[in-house]
Amino acid sequence: MVFEPPKRLVRALGETAPDGDDWLERLPEAAQRAVALRELTVERVQVPGGRSSLVVLVRAADGTPAVLKLAPGRARPEAERAALAHWAGRGAVQLLDPPPGSALGSGGGTPLSAVGVLLLERLHPDVSVRSLPEAKALLEAAGTLRRLWVEPPAGFPFETVAERTGRQAEAMRARARAAPEVAPLVDVALAAREELLAAPPEHRLLHGTFRQSKVLGGERMPWLAVGPDPVVGECAFDLARLVRDRVEDLIAQPSGAATTRRRVKRLAESLDVDQERLWGWTLFRAVESGVRAGRVGRPRDAELLLEFASWL
Repeated sequence: MVFEPPKRLVRALGETAPDGDDWLERLPEAAQRAVALRELTVERVQVPGGRSSLVVLVRAADGTPAVLKLAPGRARPEAERAALAHWAGRGAVQLLDPPPGSALGSGGGTPLSAVGVLLLERLHPDVSVRSLPEAKALLEAAGTLRRLWVEPPAGFPFETVAERTGRQAEAMRARARAAPEVAPLVDVALAAREELLAAPPEHRLLHGTFRQSKVLGGERMPWLAVGPDPVVGECAFDLARLVRDRVEDLIAQPSGAATTRRRVKRLAESLDVDQERLWGWTLFRAVESGVRAGRVGRPRDAELLLEFASWL
């Protein structure tokens, strides 16, 4: 089978690829090698798929349905592996690959744990909580997220919220210098970040990029999270991305700002998160995403996100 990456993946990775990166060119061969090594039977490539990885629906040698996921190093697939192993299926998709050091995970060649290939439990790839009515979707998504907020493993290999947002803050400042029209919102978002980092209330393993489309239907549990970009920090940071889910619908509503305020209050109360801290991280993450969208040439996304941020 020819493993042709979906157009969505090609476009998304093209926005962020460093000069000289040839991961997409090497992807078909890497996928063939991963399938052969694990003795998998390929059903199909998931289309449109994600923005940071190739997702292939496969069956293991014993007929078990599974998903093979291949991601470039800049998508931090080994952090994803470590988080999924720590969650061990509690609230998240189950990692099926053997651990490093097993007969398959190591040996004479490069360990599988170092090549950005994950073998995962098969969920229902076309059924996410986003398909539910909004109120029900938020309830189910929040319940899933709560199960993921656990103590990080000792010596954890994950970024902290301070580290990740520090990198993002530098990019935001650079964009504000190049596009002065976004500077006022950037200044407010950066000030909010500094205040929030001064006294974080907890230290938890977080999904990192949680939203409704990251929660898929499963057999083992009704809903399970997929595609983490794990980070360690306070829970309000994780919840903030969920606040702006279906942002295009919020913007289209005459009462969008009031709906957002109600959503912040409802989510904060349901997950026992400080409402003001959730508000602050929602602001920072919306501005950061809007600024990044403008930088990589997605002006419509940038407009929506920055308008949303202006309500906060």
